[in-house]
Amino acid sequence: MDTLTRLEAAIAARRNASPETSYVAHLHAKGIKKIAQKLGEEATEAVIAALAGDEAELVGEAADVLFHLLVLLGAKGISLDQVMAELDRREGTSGLVEKASRSE
Repeated sequence: MDTLTRLEAAIAARRNASPETSYVAHLHAKGIKKIAQKLGEEATEAVIAALAGDEAELVGEAADVLFHLLVLLGAKGISLDQVMAELDRREGTSGLVEKASRSE
């Protein structure tokens, strides 16, 4: 968690930097649709790497997914702590039971 917490802080710090010097600021300048699109692209690349069986590529793509997810969450004002609290709330609950409770 320390790594993700540090990454979240770094993303927040870079949000208001110049888009010419910061990738995070560049994404934010393009808006939430672009940030969400990038997350989708990275998730698709992770799926492709998983299916290809390339472990090193999957590790890299998974890191990209986490990074872009944190960028998106930050842009929407959602903290990593909020996500972790939701995971904590779900802990010990069957995934099938939890999913069924969302469709009620």
